[in-house]
Amino acid sequence: MRIAIGCDEAAYDLKHIIMKHLEMKGIEVKDFGSLKDESVLYPDVAYSVASEVADGSFERGILLCGTGIGMAITANKVPGIRAAVCHDPYSTERSRKSNNCQIMTMGARVVAPELATYLLDIWLASDFSCGGSQAKVDRITELENLKK
Repeated sequence: MRIAIGCDEAAYDLKHIIMKHLEMKGIEVKDFGSLKDESVLYPDVAYSVASEVADGSFERGILLCGTGIGMAITANKVPGIRAAVCHDPYSTERSRKSNNCQIMTMGARVVAPELATYLLDIWLASDFSCGGSQAKVDRITELENLKK
C-alpha cells in the first residue's frame, strides 16, 4: 500500500510520528509537507494529497492539521475523494467500512499521538464492506457528478 501524507505546521510533530508508525509496518509513505516551522495554507497541502489519491498514485491519504476539519473539507472538494475526520474508533472504522473513505484526517490539537496511531491501525485494517452501503456510496458519486 502507498499512502500520501500531509500536514500544516500545527501537526508537523504528529505527522512524523505517524510516518514512522507506517514505515515500521512496511507501508510506503510520501510526505507532501509541511516542513518544520513552515507556515502553509493547509488547503494547498490537502488538495495536493487528495489529487494524488484521486488519480490513483496512492491508495490512501492522511491529512493532519489542528482539528482535521479544514483538511477534510478541502480534500472532499477533489472529485472522487471521500475524506473523514477520524477522532474516535467507531467513526474511524465506519469511514472505511461504510463510506469507503480513502483519506483520513486528524487534528493534532484533538488527538494525542497514542490515540492517533491506534486510530490509524483501525483505519488501515478496515475495508469497504459494500453490502447495504454500496448504494449509498454510489449515490454520493452520482451527486458529485451532477452538473451545476
